[in-house]
Formats: sequence, structure tokens, C-alpha cells
Amino acid sequence: MSDTDVVVVGSGLAGLVATAELADAGTRVVLLEQEPEASFGGQAWWSFGGLFLVDSPEQRRLRVHDSLELARQDWFGTAAFDRPEDHWPRQWAEAYLQFAAGEKRAWLREQGIGFFPVVGWAERGGYTANGHGNSVPRFHIVWGTGPGIVEPFARRVRAAVDRGLVELRFRHRVTGLVVTGGTVTGVRGEVLESSGAARGEVSSRAAVGDFELAAQAVVVTSGGIGGNHDLVRQNWPARLGPAPERLLSGVPAHVDGLMLQAARASGANLINGDRMWHYTEGITNHSPVWARHGIRILPGPSSLWLDATGKRLPVPLFPGFDTLGTLAHIGQTGHEHTWFVSTKKIVEKEFALSGSEQNPDLTGKDLRLLLDRVKSGVSAPVQAFLDRGEDFVTATTLPELVAGMNRVTGGAPEIALETVEREVVARDREVAHPFTKDLQLTAVRGARNYLGDKLIRVASPHRLLDPEAGPLIAVRLNLLTRKTLGGLETDLSGRVLRARGEVFPGLYAAGEASGFGGGGMHGYRSLEGTFLGGCLFSGRVAGRALAAAL
Repeated sequence: MSDTDVVVVGSGLAGLVATAELADAGTRVVLLEQEPEASFGGQAWWSFGGLFLVDSPEQRRLRVHDSLELARQDWFGTAAFDRPEDHWPRQWAEAYLQFAAGEKRAWLREQGIGFFPVVGWAERGGYTANGHGNSVPRFHIVWGTGPGIVEPFARRVRAAVDRGLVELRFRHRVTGLVVTGGTVTGVRGEVLESSGAARGEVSSRAAVGDFELAAQAVVVTSGGIGGNHDLVRQNWPARLGPAPERLLSGVPAHVDGLMLQAARASGANLINGDRMWHYTEGITNHSPVWARHGIRILPGPSSLWLDATGKRLPVPLFPGFDTLGTLAHIGQTGHEHTWFVSTKKIVEKEFALSGSEQNPDLTGKDLRLLLDRVKSGVSAPVQAFLDRGEDFVTATTLPELVAGMNRVTGGAPEIALETVEREVVARDREVAHPFTKDLQLTAVRGARNYLGDKLIRVASPHRLLDPEAGPLIAVRLNLLTRKTLGGLETDLSGRVLRARGEVFPGLYAAGEASGFGGGGMHGYRSLEGTFLGGCLFSGRVAGRALAAAL
């Protein structure tokens, strides 16, 4: 006898969507979560809330011409699928593109989710038409950011609780699957002691008992490995250079990957573990919520990007163009940090910060604060980092700036003023005329042809040493863990597969735990705005398919 129809493991966005879809079909669900109720909604709550959409009304209003064919060209050029195990990831990529170009926006609107009118341009690429990157802006910011995405699905789940279809069990940590005759028939684990930890804070792992639940099926939506630096380093691919010694965490510690290991131990196929998505523009949070808490700068394209010795990064590794290309280059330098050299004029227009808590205007749906975003001046969240962030240096002259940069790192390595001065002066000479061989300046001028960038995202080109644009600002950039691009291999119904490709009866997966679908629908790299969307899509697919199968 089953205790419930379905057990869903993990109350992040994918788990909420899957649970909501199952409950709508009349299925009984027990939703298990190892964290306290304060963390309901998981990582998505902390996100900036960007979603990848294709040929949307928001794009068309800004005269952005997009199409499914162009999006497919960008996706597959970015993913670079090249492995036998990419069979299902390819299929999921195609299905997701159809969703993003089709009913995704209308479905989200039905949930009450709206969008900021200016579409962002992430991962601009800088290679050929068939290479990595978004050919056009596709990063749609949700009005309400991460909490605005979580809320409608959390509301649906809680309504199902009231109807008696869903039971929420927090502080239940699944440690293994129950397999009977080759079929998953439930889960087992530990009941953790009660915890008053706030959202994102580390909670106790002390167990006060055990539990076992029988079900007709289990859905794994437990996330990836970004909070477990040991696992990140174990899976770190040689193509990205040596595994870093110092990492900031872009996700809470409970994103530990342990449920993935438990599923694999039971016979599930875990693929593409070496594919991961980490950022190079991490800054240490001045008010950390979890250990080694880092925030990502979402940069416009104008800052001068220097390596740890003060040398400029090569083309096309400009801010916001190629995350993993930049990460691979940094791995070759022998150092783990880099620098932005910028001006106040650039910072006030081009520095955004990832995360719901760093964008109170969008998160709080505050129109008054939102108007401040288009005015001159540094935003309050960015100013807080300028005032209190350990990675920031402000100076009126270049010698003062370089001296401050060396103070931040303790001179490891020592940056020579002559090196930085040569890069800055050479770049500034190229701004003085309308012609240039500097491809970054060409990209900046091209970006300003897009109305959204010109209005709120890209500063007008100017000399870094122009006193009117100052003061000068330097930011030490650290490596920041974020997403797992590989995961449990699934078919197009979200059913988990075994190593030989056969279905593992009774087991489904969604979200980051499934590489957002198939075991890695992004391939090697992401176009951005596709992580939350992948949780939404794969959670919906798994929930609906399982409900139909029961």
C-alpha cells in the first residue's frame, strides 16, 4: 500500500511546478524538503528573475526581430552538443525552444506573471553567426523578480494543501530511494531537528529520527551542486583550467547535490557532470546570508577587463559576452581573479546586481524606485558595495587606483602601474575618433543602436581618464559558483533513465537535478534566462506526464 500517490523531493521552483500540476490532476502528493519552511521556493526566490522568450511582444515593441529559427541557431551554436549521451538533451533543447517561442509567455501570464518592458541582452557572444551567444536581446525580467516567479506556484501548492491533496513535510532529508523489483516505490531518509534558520541561512543537519514513504512514483527536484564546493571541484573539467582554490557561492549551502548521488547509487543515470555554469564577475557580499556568499555583477559592455596582472583580456572576452570562454581564459592565467576598471559614469548606468534582494525596485514592484533606475547616479544597492564592499576601489587618479587594487589583493600578484596605464591610455585614444580597431568599442557603439541598451544599460563611449566621467572605480572579480548543467538523464516525459537507456520505472526528475531536462539541455553553455525557464518547463512536463500515467 502506498502512503501517497507521488513523492516530490525538493520544494524549489521545479518541485512547486510539478506538485501544482499533479495536484490539479487530482493526484495526492507529499512534498519533502530538507530545509525549514522559511526556504520554501528554493534558489529561485533569490534570482533576478530573467526568462528566455522568443519573438515576444516586449521584443517587438523595442524593434527586436526574433524568430524560432534564429533562437535555434543560437542555442545549438552555444550548446555545442558532441556526445552520444546528448541524445535526450538535444530533444529537450528543441522542445524548450518550441515552448519559449510558443505558449510559455501566455501560460506565465495566466499565472499572473508580468514582465519589465525593457528586454536585456545577455551572453552577446562575439563570434560567428553559428557560434555562442544571443543574436538579439531575449532576457525578459519578471516584474517581482524571483519572488514574483515563485509566488503563483507556491500559492497553487498551498491551495492544494487546503484541498487535502498535498502534504508539506519540511526538515525531511531524503537519503535514498526505495527500489522494489527494479521499480522505485518510495524514499527513505532522516527527519532533521527543527530549525529557525532564515531563508538561505545554514540549518542544522542533526537527525532526530528516520522516515520511509511508499508511493507510486518519485519526482526528484532537489537542485544541483553549486553549494557543495568539494563536488564542484571533483567535477571541474580540464577545459576550464585547474579547479579553483577560492570560490564564492552564488547559491545557499543546501544546494549540495547529495540527492543526485543517492539517485545514482540506486541505478539512475547521471550524465554530463563536468558541464557547469559558474560566473567570473563575483563580488563578496558585504552582508552575507550564507557562507562565502557572492553576488554577481550583471555588467554592461564598457568596463575595461583586466587579468590579475593588469593585462587586458583578449577578444571577444568583454563584459557580458561569453561567461565560460572568460572562465576558461582565467584558468590559463595562473590566477583566480580579474578586474574591471571603470568610471562612475559607466558604473551608474551599467552595473546591475544579480538577485532579488539587490533589486528592491523590481522585486517590490516599486514604480518610484524604478524611476530612479533611469536617472543619473549610482543605484543604492551598487552604492552600498562601493561604500562597504571589500572588492571595490575608488580613486581620482590612475596611480591611486592601482595602489588601491594592490592593497585589496595584498600584492598577490603585484600590478604594475605602467601595465594598467598602457592599456587604459591605448583604449582612450580609440575613443577620440569615430573609427576604431578596438572591437570592444565597436560592440559598445553597436549596443547603443538597441533602444533598451541606450536608455538604461550602456553608457555613451568616453575616455576612462576623463575627469568629468570620474572618479575611477576598480572591482576585483571572483569566481562564483552557480548552476549544474548536467544531471539525471530523462526522456521527454521526465522519466529518469538507467545507464543503458531503459526507463527506471517510478522515477522522474525535473529542474536542475535533470540538467533542466534530459540530463543537460544547455550542452556546454547557456544563453541565460534559461535556468528558471528550464525549471518551469521541466517541472510542468514531469508533473503533467506523471499525472497522465498514474
